[in-house]
Amino acid sequence: MDVMTGIYAFVMGNIVTFILVLSLLVFVHEMGHYLVGRWSGIRILAFSVGFGPELFGFTDRHETRWKISVIPLGGYVRFFGDEDASSKPDSDKFAAMSEEERARSFAGAKLWKRAATVAAGPIANFLLAIAIFAVLFTVYGRMIADPVVAEVKPESSAAAAGILPGDLLVAIDGGKVETFEDVRRYVGMRPGQRIVVTVERGGQKLDVPMVPQRVEQTDQFGNKMEVGQIGIATDKSSGNFRLQTYTPLQALREGVIASGQIVTDTFKYIGNIFSGSMRADQLGGPIRVAQATGQMAKLGVGAVLQLAAVLSVSIGLLNLMPVPVLDGGHLMFYAVEAVRGKPLGAKAQEIAFRIGLAMILTLMVFTTWNDITLS
Repeated sequence: MDVMTGIYAFVMGNIVTFILVLSLLVFVHEMGHYLVGRWSGIRILAFSVGFGPELFGFTDRHETRWKISVIPLGGYVRFFGDEDASSKPDSDKFAAMSEEERARSFAGAKLWKRAATVAAGPIANFLLAIAIFAVLFTVYGRMIADPVVAEVKPESSAAAAGILPGDLLVAIDGGKVETFEDVRRYVGMRPGQRIVVTVERGGQKLDVPMVPQRVEQTDQFGNKMEVGQIGIATDKSSGNFRLQTYTPLQALREGVIASGQIVTDTFKYIGNIFSGSMRADQLGGPIRVAQATGQMAKLGVGAVLQLAAVLSVSIGLLNLMPVPVLDGGHLMFYAVEAVRGKPLGAKAQEIAFRIGLAMILTLMVFTTWNDITLS
């Protein structure tokens, strides 16, 4: 009975929540494609949340099939003239179309309309993330602390560099620091990399170079992650802990900033992998994301929404990567078409799509292997 209870709790707490969150993100992404495609006059054959066989659905008056499919790990909008769900054009089908049919097909649309339709999916994800962050900032506000040092840990980078309790951190690498969280986020992405911290001490500003140490952190759920730390801490009296509230307009601005920070941190992390500063085994796949979703569900709706916003940015960014099969790959083809004055040949596109699919499958296998071996 205990085993069955544990399995039920895992399924309900992790998998169901994960599916609901992912389905929301996929729906918004595909809705971006759908709305701009419809506005561009392109006929849409299907709108699916999930892949594989259809579980249930309906056909609207525009002859678009709206459906929920059995594999809840993505989705697609299929346009008239597409060969498959990846929006790969069917050259033979397009050649056999009448002029009227070509005008309603995706391949027959003007280049800028195709580009706008493809870009609308990732853009919808970014807008969703901004909206979620704005709602969270409006409803919950944000706990912040001044970047004042209350404690310097012995044998830390900060101690070796001469940082003292009472120092106010005003900048890192020339970038302004406003809260202690700004310091933590910036330093955390730069283990083993030289940084210059500007501190204010006794009315004077001092530039202090140091190298954050690589530290393995464990959160309250037992998840481990490698980050950079310089060995400082603040407290309620020194940091002036307080709840920062926002008007809806201010919250919207903070939502844009928060989404931009995720993009910046993502590129920084990828750069760290190639430079060897951080390990690639921290890349997680669907299993780890499902676990994280379940863990956030235990903390409340706000935590789940915050994770959904982070994932929405990640999905938008991933889809903009210049990899055939992804939206970014299509946009890359359109850029080539704009320069050449005509699209790439069918054979070249076929080869590119196969390479892109192989890259995506390799990434999925790699991240899933990380999930299994590190869980």
